[in-house]
Amino acid sequence: MCRCRNVTVKLKKSPKMKRRSLPTVREDNQNRSMCNSDFLIYVLVIITAVLSYVNSLNGDFVHDDIPAIVTNGDVIGTNSLKELFWNDFWGTPMSDASSHKSYRPLTTLSFRFNHALAGLQPWWWHACNVTLHAICCALVTRSCITIARLHRPFAALAALLFAVHPIHTEAVAGVVGRADVLACIFFLLSLLVYNRPTSGKKCLWLSVFLGALSMLAKETGVTVLLLNLIIDFYRCWPFVKRSFYSMKMEKKCTGLSVRTFKVLVSLALLIYLRLALLQGTLPSFSAQDNPAAFHPNFLVRLMTFSYLAAFNWWLLLCPWTLSHDWQMGSVLLITSGWDPRNLLTFAAFGALLLLCYRCGADMVNHRHTPAVTGVLLLVIPFVPASNLLVTVGFVIAERVLYIPSVGSVIITAYGVQLLWHSKPGTKALLVVGIAVLAGSGVARTYRRNAEWRDRPTLLRSDLVTLPQNAKLHYNFANFLRETEQQENAIKHYKEALRLWPTYSSAHNNIGTIVSEIENAKYHFLQAIKFNKHNANAHYNLGKLYKKNGQTNEAIEMLEKCILLRPQFVQAHLELVSLTPEPEKWKVLSRLIELEPDNWEFYVLNGNWLNEKGFAGPASKFYLEATRLALKNRNIETSLRGDLISLRSTALMYRKLGQKSRTLQLLTRWHTWRRGWLNMATVHLYLRDWRLKMELEGRVRIYSRAVNPIKSTTCFDHSQLITDVGLSKINEDRKQEEFSFDNNELKSKSLKQEVISESEKTSDNACHIKTCKIKESNLSILSQIKTMQNKSEIGLKGKKISMHRKEKNAKDNNIIPKLTAAPHSELIKTF
Repeated sequence: MCRCRNVTVKLKKSPKMKRRSLPTVREDNQNRSMCNSDFLIYVLVIITAVLSYVNSLNGDFVHDDIPAIVTNGDVIGTNSLKELFWNDFWGTPMSDASSHKSYRPLTTLSFRFNHALAGLQPWWWHACNVTLHAICCALVTRSCITIARLHRPFAALAALLFAVHPIHTEAVAGVVGRADVLACIFFLLSLLVYNRPTSGKKCLWLSVFLGALSMLAKETGVTVLLLNLIIDFYRCWPFVKRSFYSMKMEKKCTGLSVRTFKVLVSLALLIYLRLALLQGTLPSFSAQDNPAAFHPNFLVRLMTFSYLAAFNWWLLLCPWTLSHDWQMGSVLLITSGWDPRNLLTFAAFGALLLLCYRCGADMVNHRHTPAVTGVLLLVIPFVPASNLLVTVGFVIAERVLYIPSVGSVIITAYGVQLLWHSKPGTKALLVVGIAVLAGSGVARTYRRNAEWRDRPTLLRSDLVTLPQNAKLHYNFANFLRETEQQENAIKHYKEALRLWPTYSSAHNNIGTIVSEIENAKYHFLQAIKFNKHNANAHYNLGKLYKKNGQTNEAIEMLEKCILLRPQFVQAHLELVSLTPEPEKWKVLSRLIELEPDNWEFYVLNGNWLNEKGFAGPASKFYLEATRLALKNRNIETSLRGDLISLRSTALMYRKLGQKSRTLQLLTRWHTWRRGWLNMATVHLYLRDWRLKMELEGRVRIYSRAVNPIKSTTCFDHSQLITDVGLSKINEDRKQEEFSFDNNELKSKSLKQEVISESEKTSDNACHIKTCKIKESNLSILSQIKTMQNKSEIGLKGKKISMHRKEKNAKDNNIIPKLTAAPHSELIKTF
């Protein structure tokens, strides 16, 4: 019986095992024959990615790298870390109306870390981008194997196509494109963690956390949470369908519902926090940034946006026409249904519908998982940039296709896989086609990296590609103006105006380089006409009026400029010379509020106070200017700010008669300038110590001259002596003598000995030490008077208390630090 049962078990179960497990075993054997280890695949992909972008390492900061990195205070360290988390990607506060509202603190932190390690040396920044791209390629390989379920050779093919895709050049060769690369890394990590075979609660929350990090690198990263849910639903569809028909909830469906609830709540919370960061204002875009979004006709907007989506997919399939800027005439609006470009739209959406139909028909059997995964990765991350949900500030941006390109290469590799297995006779043709595709991708990427080498090369190459782009002509004219090629710059400005007649910025910039005053005035007025919020045009027109002597018109234009942009420092500076004297103090105070770390503005305030005769407040401003100049002395500037501010401070101290503070200031400055651990520093400190000893003697002389015997406060004369050894103190107590000059006393040889005895009183008695003071003769170069320095001994005839003597003795034993009172206190003093 046992043998019969064993035989029957084998006969019944073996066929089923063969149908389900045999393909998997055969697939593993085939994969092992083509690639013995996954490690080799990862190494091959990483090496290919690095070699494809190795020539981008010699590139410079270009295009958006300048405002986002070189001049961004959050990156170079002039702003604090706290400000970094409250500013947008370009360093503007999120609460500012002019903010771009792009909140990417994780990317900005990586920039700041880069700057801390290597400064502004472009090689290291590009090397970091290439390294991150190589990591992303390895994650793409892992996703193709585990999530898309491609066979390992074709997963390697998909990863190689991703590594060499020319559409990634803007994201990798352009340093600012690191936002998309970082977002893709956390995007794929979240996808891999969520879809692990043995996932649990920790994996779920870890995937949510990684999705949040992807969103902090770039906003589109939050779509990974929605993608995780859809893939989870796709994998659980057989159980969901069975529960739906049986009206009985299965265990796996219960887990799916719990995961769906947690992920949806997390997604809603993240979106809410992101919207809260807008702080009540939406990003403002113009018709120059996205012309279709501002067209009044709904059908025109719909046809144009649909065509743009299809064109983005075409760039993924055939990345030949590439440009870093697609604005202002690069893509014309589709205003008619007979436009031939609509054919591309119908073809793209038709192919997408066929893929979606194929994916829907495969919901139960799961035979085309790569197609489903590829379509989801292609569509979902692109939705935020498609203008369907929100209006974006660009027409086409190649960098936003970095994550959707993962879906595109998966679909391509899966198509090759199907042809490879279904039509064995085409294998040779497929190999040749794959080699040509990969080789052309490497060549195009290598050439595009060379075009991203510097600013003029990039602009010239893109002008050849898109000569109808007015923005490219404008940017190239700016470069020519900066390099003193004025005539060529005017030509490109005029070409930009021909392509886009209402280009306000082009009118403003051409007005700054034309020679005729009337012509410049015409262009400034045209710039204001086409854009009444153009603060630069108001500022330039105000300077032109000032040059012509039209003071009232100049003040009006500068005030409008400040109203449009309150942080416009140059406009405030121009307004200082035009403002009447009684109102000039307000403008100077505003300058310090705008840039509290700028030493030049403190010097301006000090100069104005000095002209008005307020030497005391002026010296405080000069002192603060000196402190700020020395604080920022490592920053390369054309002027030596510490010399200018120090000279002003020293002259003001000399004017006030404070020679001792002048000497102390010069000693401290020489110490800072010369550095430490050298003979010059030791000599300066010895001279500083001798100066302190002399000031101690002056304090004793002045205090005894006012009231030599009577005292109402407990006082030990030894407190006035500092930095002297114990033996020296005992010797001085026996031999010390002092002399002073007064109108009523004849002195240089007069000696006085004071003996104070302890007295006991009732409750509030003061116990005075019995001591014997012998004042020694001090060699003072000049005849000392009781009114030599008002700032140190007070008004003439006023009795100085013991508390004041202690304070003077303490202050004169320490070199005053270079600090100044806050601006509000200075105004009160004034």
